Amino acid sequence: MRETRQSGSEGGAGLIPVPTPIRFAIGQGGETMTRMSIFRTRRSIKPAAMDAHREVARDLLLAILGDAHAAPTHGLTQPWRFHVFAGEARIRLAGALQEIYDRTTPVSARNEEKRAKLGTTPRLAPVVIAVAARVEPNGKIPEIEEIAATACAVENLMLSAHQKGLGSYWSTPPATMSAEFATWLGLDDAHRMLGLVYLGYSQTGKTPGPISRNPLTAHVVFHEG
Repeated sequence: MRETRQSGSEGGAGLIPVPTPIRFAIGQGGETMTRMSIFRTRRSIKPAAMDAHREVARDLLLAILGDAHAAPTHGLTQPWRFHVFAGEARIRLAGALQEIYDRTTPVSARNEEKRAKLGTTPRLAPVVIAVAARVEPNGKIPEIEEIAATACAVENLMLSAHQKGLGSYWSTPPATMSAEFATWLGLDDAHRMLGLVYLGYSQTGKTPGPISRNPLTAHVVFHEG
């Protein structure tokens, strides 16, 4: 802990301890990032802004997935499942998604632009991760909690990627959320698909800048007394 600051207005409730920021090294240039800024500076980097030809080292990818694996999980069920596609496997993934789209989309609802994107977007990032949550049939943990735990793992993954100098993008078109996609991955009907996470280094000049969010007070209600 370091200094404390007064809470509220003058004569407020008291002093609040202010934690000393912990710094991490990131990227190739030895830059540092505080623990707090990891959360506030992460931005979604669309696959089109990633360098598809710059590979992500396996040990770095395993470190990111290891951070994802540390997510909170009720009953320690660890429901997340990650199927990682790189290299030529991304082309097979793209083709499978288009086939699933053709089988699951009524002719009257088909959109050729959306179908085309399923075939091209997986090729734009060097790594594509299909995410699934396993829900134990008749298990003690409700399905929504297993999905929530897997979403926490995805957030860990994206924050870890950011801290290590990579961009990420979570995409959920219907084909990537379908039971048919789970079957293609070799998963049984106890699994719920949660889309794709794209990972890669940003192209020069393609990193998004700061964004404006709603005031925190619009999202928080304190109940006291």
